[in-house]
Amino acid sequence: MNHVLKAAELIRNSKKTIAVTGAGVSTESGIPDFRSAGGLWSRYDPMEYGTISAFRRNPEKIWKMLAELLEVVDAEPNAGHIAMARLEEMGMLQGIITQNIDSLHQKAGSRIVVEFHGSFDTFTCLNCSANYHRPFVEQSPLPPRCAACDTVLKPNIVFFDEQIPVQALEWTEELINGTEVLIVAGTSCEVMPASLIPQKVHLQGGKIIELNLFPVLGEMAEVLLKGKFTEKMEALLAELH
Repeated sequence: MNHVLKAAELIRNSKKTIAVTGAGVSTESGIPDFRSAGGLWSRYDPMEYGTISAFRRNPEKIWKMLAELLEVVDAEPNAGHIAMARLEEMGMLQGIITQNIDSLHQKAGSRIVVEFHGSFDTFTCLNCSANYHRPFVEQSPLPPRCAACDTVLKPNIVFFDEQIPVQALEWTEELINGTEVLIVAGTSCEVMPASLIPQKVHLQGGKIIELNLFPVLGEMAEVLLKGKFTEKMEALLAELH
């Protein structure tokens, strides 16, 4: 059986299907994988620029990297994002757990999205806890400062030495519970603890559809859709429509 047909059959017969997505779903929107050659972490030492302790020591320095990141994530959703949103509208996708901080799933129309590593759409003052949205930051001189106490703002993304927010962990467990089909798209499944999601679904008897340019799940995947995120998601949507 054609792999797309097999994947569509699994989803069609599933009472609960969710997706976990990574950097590979956003590369076709022009956002490079931060870990790839020429990506963000090849130009900035993660331990020097990617930790909350480094941010607390010298937020102005870290914002030199964050300013570049802010510009990079200012992108539009691609056809794959839109296809996932359509599956949700059709009642065939019950939620997305994304490791991305670009909010492209929401821009595409997806409503049930767990931002496992936070988002670059909101910012917090670590001194007085005031909250700000992205337009405030984009209209401010960089680094952006709190209007109330003049402290440099931190984007609500999870730095390497920060814990995943409790709410994100709880919502993830809620989505995983009872999942019969998991779509794993655009992720190498290397970053903990998000990398454990496929294993958890597999252990509870769920089927896994892997959608990656470079497969990583091996025999754990029931169906492998090897190729571009946009092409495979559009094909899957067309089969399910």
